[in-house]
Amino acid sequence: MSLTDKDKAAVKALWAKISKSADAIGADALGRMIVAYPQTKTYFSHWPSTSYGSAPVMKHGKDIMGGVVLAVSKIDNLVAGLLDLSELHAFKLRVDPANFKLMAHCIMVSIATKFPAEFSPQAHVALDKFLANLALALSEKYR
Repeated sequence: MSLTDKDKAAVKALWAKISKSADAIGADALGRMIVAYPQTKTYFSHWPSTSYGSAPVMKHGKDIMGGVVLAVSKIDNLVAGLLDLSELHAFKLRVDPANFKLMAHCIMVSIATKFPAEFSPQAHVALDKFLANLALALSEKYR
């Protein structure tokens, strides 16, 4: 599913409104993913706590959103723009790429709950397409 110019503009407009809360969105989204999809905890077994709101969850949520910030800036070519992150997750971290879709869903839920006024149906569609493309770009090195 490709992003149209209208989708890209909608994602950038939404991001401009919510980017100051990126760390909180990331922490909430990762916490949600770990609770809703407990099988994802296996990647974080070295953490002292995977509880919602714990320091490691909050820190990694911030790191994840750093990747989303990068993706927004590379929206015209996500595959090339996220190549380093794709390699990291495929070869070093060995994350199951199905988890990218789970995280994308949790990011969208977090944004929708934290910014209901900004999360219009148009923003929803554009963000859903963007996050699906982001997950696909992160999966590039798995092929």
